[in-house]
Amino acid sequence: MKRFHIALAVALLTVSATSTAATIEMIVNGLVCAFCAQGIEKKLKKFPATAEVVVNLDHRLVAVSLKDGEDIPDAGWRQALTDAGYTVKSISRSETPIADVRERLKQAQP
Repeated sequence: MKRFHIALAVALLTVSATSTAATIEMIVNGLVCAFCAQGIEKKLKKFPATAEVVVNLDHRLVAVSLKDGEDIPDAGWRQALTDAGYTVKSISRSETPIADVRERLKQAQP
């Protein structure tokens, strides 16, 4: 836990206002149950830049919307998920609102 707090502090100190995005989508291996989703959601909501978190087990997707003018480098997100025991396969940033991401996931459900 102490390691997470140190990583979070380093990530917050290296925030760059020029690399902001509305939504960060991460493909994460190791998501197997609702408890995993709840744990990730709780952990990522602790980031001051986080506005909202969506976790989808079927697509192994973790999406985070950022507060206006806030950001955390990809390394900070990766470290938080790795420390929680997950493997981050990819991170992408876009201006897509998280509501659109949620709707896309809903449409993709069987």
